[in-house]
Amino acid sequence: MTPLHISTPLLQHRSLSVQLDKAVWLKMENTQPSGSFKLRGIGLLCQRAVAKGATHLVCPSGGNAGFAAAVAGAALGVRTTIVVPHTTPDNVRQAIRAIGAELIVEGKQWDDANQLALAMCQDPAAVYIPPFDHPDIWDGNATLIDEVVNAGHVFDVVVCSVGGGGLMSGVVQGLQRNGLAHIPVIAVETDGAASLHAAVQAGELVTLPAITSVASTLGARRVAPQAFQYTKEHEITTVTVTDAQAIHACLRFADDMRALVEPACGAALAVAYQNLPVLAQYQRPLMIVCGGMGVDLANLAKLGTLALSPSLT
Repeated sequence: MTPLHISTPLLQHRSLSVQLDKAVWLKMENTQPSGSFKLRGIGLLCQRAVAKGATHLVCPSGGNAGFAAAVAGAALGVRTTIVVPHTTPDNVRQAIRAIGAELIVEGKQWDDANQLALAMCQDPAAVYIPPFDHPDIWDGNATLIDEVVNAGHVFDVVVCSVGGGGLMSGVVQGLQRNGLAHIPVIAVETDGAASLHAAVQAGELVTLPAITSVASTLGARRVAPQAFQYTKEHEITTVTVTDAQAIHACLRFADDMRALVEPACGAALAVAYQNLPVLAQYQRPLMIVCGGMGVDLANLAKLGTLALSPSLT
């Protein structure tokens, strides 16, 4: 089965490396055909579903998972329906429609879109494609660690953003299946979208009352149970950053690497740009640049203005 995702570049961030006196490396998942890492896991799940006879893929999403499912559906030649809430930006909706997927806008939040998607999957020909909570998704996401290891790259910590936990779960699986279970993970969320951090603090899964962060694609009110379980089995440090820190990281990254990423991705990058204490003990951090297709020049400019707001600092 030929993967739908591509092998992404592994680049050193030279100015940050000098600034921090560390070898800072970037796994550039923003260069995936879907604009984010999501195509790895979503693509594999869709491929396996179609191989088992699925003729209709249904994905509830705030944006990135839905676009990845749309890309996968187009590549596989099957009907694909993406259900998004009204909070999904217009440019994301247009991008999904542009590649031939059916788009349905439902409800004020992801939970509303999810309920409709589940109802649609009562049809035996339809398969539910969750955004993050499925073993095939974690298996697919783990391939990014496979690539880093196969390249012979040495690193001593992985830094990644966490929304629902699909990326982090894949990272942990990738480390474990490559004999690197000793490598720790720094799991980063923004204030107002920190369901994993809340779960770790409480010692049990927590459902946030609302998502209040501008990093809307981190907006899972409850993290996947497997992601929480991994915090008990693997060395994972949860960290939160402010929206302003995440946005500033996006702006810096755009200048440094000539690439646009969402605040959800900026959260992980902020650990390095802010030189947070959690990074002090490591010398070769691997930063997962998870990407995100819900950002453009105009949006980034607005975010830059927003980052100056006292409410975000």
